[in-house]
Formats: sequence, C-alpha cells, structure tokens
Amino acid sequence: MAGKTLMLVEDNVDDIELFKLALTLSNLDSDIMVARDGPDALALLIGRDNAPLPDVILLDLKLPRLNGLDVLRAIKGNPRTRAIPVVILTTSGERSDLETAYEIGCNSYLRKPVDFSQFNDMVRDVHRYWLSLNTAPPAPGDLT
Repeated sequence: MAGKTLMLVEDNVDDIELFKLALTLSNLDSDIMVARDGPDALALLIGRDNAPLPDVILLDLKLPRLNGLDVLRAIKGNPRTRAIPVVILTTSGERSDLETAYEIGCNSYLRKPVDFSQFNDMVRDVHRYWLSLNTAPPAPGDLT
C-alpha cells in the first residue's frame, strides 16, 4: 500500500484525530491529505493542475463554507478528478442526502459509527478495500 494516498475532507478536528488514530491502531500506512472544508478540498484537488491526486476521497457532507454534496458535484464535474472514488463518510442518515450523493456519483455512502471500536473497524475496512483491493482508475493523462 506504499505510495497510496487518501484524502479526508472533514471539519471536525476530533473526527480527524480519531481517523488518524484508527489508521495507527490498525497498522495502516498511507499518505493522508486533510481538507477542513469544501473550498480547501477543491483547491487541493482542482486548483493546482500538477498537484498529485489522492487514490480515494473520504468526504463528509456537513462541511462549512461549501457542503459535501456541492464538493462532490465539483469533483465529479471536473475531468481531472471525476474518476477518483469518493466515499461519503457522514453522520447524516437523511434519505435525501443518500439519494442525492449517489445521483451525483459517489462510490459509497457510509454513516460514521459512534462507537470507536466500530469506527476503527470501518476505517480499516475502507482503507483495505479502496487502497489495497480496488483497482484505481488511470490518471487523467493516461485515459487515452
């Protein structure tokens, strides 16, 4: 899994730290990009043409300044980023959020468990699937 990068788009500092702790406790090694809100995420992904892209994006829906669904629209609407798998990682159980996220193009929708043991298991499973088992799409320049 060396060389694999995930991007966590999350505004809650405690959730960011719990995510990093879960990776450490599970002995999972990957580079992590963190964006604390929607505009910061889009600046990292779309704002710099030559910047490296993550292999998977974990995206919260309830973000300040620009909500996660609008971030997802921008990611899926941009040729540079549209093929990157996006996993919604949220506390929202609203049916409209679920339906809209899949309509826009999310690859998975996960509700954050409240229990840390379950959260740790989820982080480990998401990491294993998206960064180890899944075959990533080719980079935008390699699509021809």
